[in-house]
Amino acid sequence: MADRNNQIEQMEKARQILEEMNDRSREVFRRVVEGYLATGDPVGSRTLTRDMTEKVSAATIRNVMQDLEYLGLLDSPHVSAGRIPTQQGLRMFVDGLLEVGDLGTSDREMIDATLGSNSDDVSDALDRIGSALSGVTQGASLVLAPKHEAPIKHIEFVSLGHDRALVVLVFADGHVENRIFNPPPGQTPSSMREAANFLNSLIEGKTLTDLRTVITREIESRRQEIDQLAHQLVESGLAVWEGEADNYERLIVRGRSNLLNAGTEEEDLDLIKTLFDDLERKRDIAEFLELTEEGAGVRIFIGSENKLFSLSGSSLVVSPYMNANRKIVGAVGVIGPTRLNYGRIVPIVDYTAQLVGKLIADRS
Repeated sequence: MADRNNQIEQMEKARQILEEMNDRSREVFRRVVEGYLATGDPVGSRTLTRDMTEKVSAATIRNVMQDLEYLGLLDSPHVSAGRIPTQQGLRMFVDGLLEVGDLGTSDREMIDATLGSNSDDVSDALDRIGSALSGVTQGASLVLAPKHEAPIKHIEFVSLGHDRALVVLVFADGHVENRIFNPPPGQTPSSMREAANFLNSLIEGKTLTDLRTVITREIESRRQEIDQLAHQLVESGLAVWEGEADNYERLIVRGRSNLLNAGTEEEDLDLIKTLFDDLERKRDIAEFLELTEEGAGVRIFIGSENKLFSLSGSSLVVSPYMNANRKIVGAVGVIGPTRLNYGRIVPIVDYTAQLVGKLIADRS
């Protein structure tokens, strides 16, 4: 969440900088980025003097470039070389200055041709579409297939490290799916086994969505039991709620030693503690299920290896697609160097996503 908030702040700052630029600075910035995307080479001031709408000297353009470099939008790979856009500069260009072209006829025909087969196998169709997308864009294509929504026969969590885990879903129709997710902090392999055992005891005939509904009801039931038991203690001033508005509220007992001879209150406190423990376990399980549903499903990588995603010099243009109920069920995208031809790639990815959505809706 912190990374996401930071990204939003950076984008907002970049948009503000763009709005505050004068026409000359905006044109210099746009031409540097477009020149870099076209050739991959730094763009110099003398090159820009030939293209600028306003006739200005190379020295003036160099001063503008220095200002843009100070703002973090351009960088100079060598002292005497021209400028290239920084990652922040590319982000700002894509968000605020990118002119997206129309989908070319040949690109459309090549993608449409993937649907020529009469095969009902959605995986085969997605494989063909991914291959076509890779061929059209000369980049690596990514297709996130829709997640399987069917009754689950068995579920298992496997720890892959302190911040990564694998969930194995075995569906009643024989389909098996592995998903990677980031477990809640503090979870151990034993707590994951306990969560899986509890879910498997409830799992018969239920989908992931059904399981989440069951767990939510269990949490609400436990919370009501705790409220009823704690009511008298709070009313009598023997206890007080702390953090009641939070998910992880606590009941603070005042002078618990005074309850030792009170019998009923002491029994209630022990029961409340037991219910609290059970409530926290169920909240953990609910969070596991939520992360499982959000986790990456079946992925088809064509023309690339997973390690490509870890390269700082790569970009991903991705668009979600929806099923017949207008629910986002997957995504398609193109991975390539940061100097992708974004204006051409964006409509290709957008059209492909629409095509996949129609395919999924028709085959449902």
